Amino acid sequence: MPPFLMRMLLWVRHPPSRNQQIAIALICGIGIAFAAVEYLAGWPDWLTAERVPRGPRITAP
Repeated sequence: MPPFLMRMLLWVRHPPSRNQQIAIALICGIGIAFAAVEYLAGWPDWLTAERVPRGPRITAP
């Protein structure tokens, strides 16, 4: 049986506490909000990583 199904079965038998449910919902909500902003507005250029050029390559003779 896949591990995520085992985790779901465990949660059905022993549900998490109220505070843990709120924390899980909050984390999911933040992730969905970030995904929605990225989808609607696009990824800002100032957050895009640029490659740092390395020094000249030295090859052995």
